[in-house]
Amino acid sequence: MLAATAQHDDEQAPWHGRGGHHGLTPAGAPANFTQVAFSVEQATGVLHAARFQGRWRSLLTSLHLSALYEPLRGSQVHIDGFLDELRAGQTRWAKELHLTKTQTRQAYDLLHWCDRLSLILCRHELPELGREVEISALPLGHQHHASYVSQPAGPGTPVVVSPWPFAGKELTVSVETQELQQLQFRDDAALALALRQAPIATLIWTLRAG
Repeated sequence: MLAATAQHDDEQAPWHGRGGHHGLTPAGAPANFTQVAFSVEQATGVLHAARFQGRWRSLLTSLHLSALYEPLRGSQVHIDGFLDELRAGQTRWAKELHLTKTQTRQAYDLLHWCDRLSLILCRHELPELGREVEISALPLGHQHHASYVSQPAGPGTPVVVSPWPFAGKELTVSVETQELQQLQFRDDAALALALRQAPIATLIWTLRAG
């Protein structure tokens, strides 16, 4: 579960030092990853990497790829073929692991929830004035469990999660970041080099029960 949650967005083309402009906007600025077009090569690479960490990670990673890219079904033949391969793999792995549909769905819902919460924190999407934001809108066909996050006392203070899903009453999470001063880059290789040379800072959040 931890491996699938942490590594399901790996194999991005910009970080292989091959040049190109996959990670840049037309103006040469670092692109928001949500602006990057779907790449069958990247998605296939993620799934191939997962296979070396077992069927369980492969299943969860495949389910995440389906959740992200099923809306593209019908747009191109090769995308449909990729999505069909995902479904076939999910059926096979669930059967081999003796998992029911409910067990599989619950496990993926947890991954999806963790992924969404991490994006809210890392992209500074916590609303101002202590307002709540919904953590996870689950894929179609999944039972909806509303959960919310807020920062009532403002930036730098504890983050409140409701309902609280963890055993302990408080949890500290962190992420390392690189801060870039340069606004434009020649290509992906230049961006990757700048990131490797940038100073590292750690962002820390304390999560508490709401």
